[in-house]
Amino acid sequence: MSAPARQKAFIAIVHGTVQGVGFRYYARSVAHRLGVHGYVQNLADGTVKVVCEGSEKAVDAMVAWLKSGPPSARVTHVDFQPYEPAGGYPAFTVEF
Repeated sequence: MSAPARQKAFIAIVHGTVQGVGFRYYARSVAHRLGVHGYVQNLADGTVKVVCEGSEKAVDAMVAWLKSGPPSARVTHVDFQPYEPAGGYPAFTVEF
């Protein structure tokens, strides 16, 4: 019997041309494919907030994706803040 996958979580603020380009819906699609939970949300200052929890491998893959985003986006930088996963998200959703 293998040990359960180590869990990891972060809050990210994505900067650049990330609103009006489908970023949130691409992020949700990637998150579903990776099996991570949390949400993505546009912020009033033109950035996008991402909250993500899941296995260490899946969360690391989401981190890598956020650094470039979808083809229509132009990510200039991402601020990451790790936190202790709480398991409070049943899925990955787009928040409004």
